[in-house]
Amino acid sequence: MTRALVNATCAALPGAQHSDPWGGGHDAWKVGGKLFAIVGAREENGVSVKCRDIEAAALLIETGRAFRAPYLHASWVRIPFGHLPDEDVIDRIRLSYDLIRKALPKKVQATLPG
Repeated sequence: MTRALVNATCAALPGAQHSDPWGGGHDAWKVGGKLFAIVGAREENGVSVKCRDIEAAALLIETGRAFRAPYLHASWVRIPFGHLPDEDVIDRIRLSYDLIRKALPKKVQATLPG
């Protein structure tokens, strides 16, 4: 997994928007104004994604599939680049996107593309 592949995966999701809210070269991906994936400013960081809940994040961390995402809620994990197969990371990004999108108010969801 690379930054370019993460960004391409995120950009392909309906209604996904890119920003760098903290400056310094972060890739922050949002849907409906809410974060679903973040790539840190340093190339080796990897991607941080939201999990279903704290327990799901803890399980990924305990099994060595991910690490605690610094500065984010305990339901987020960081997956370093090259740590998991690309397909697994893509699935995690899509799951994070789905979780965030489904939690948006119905009015906001209605404004997003398919």
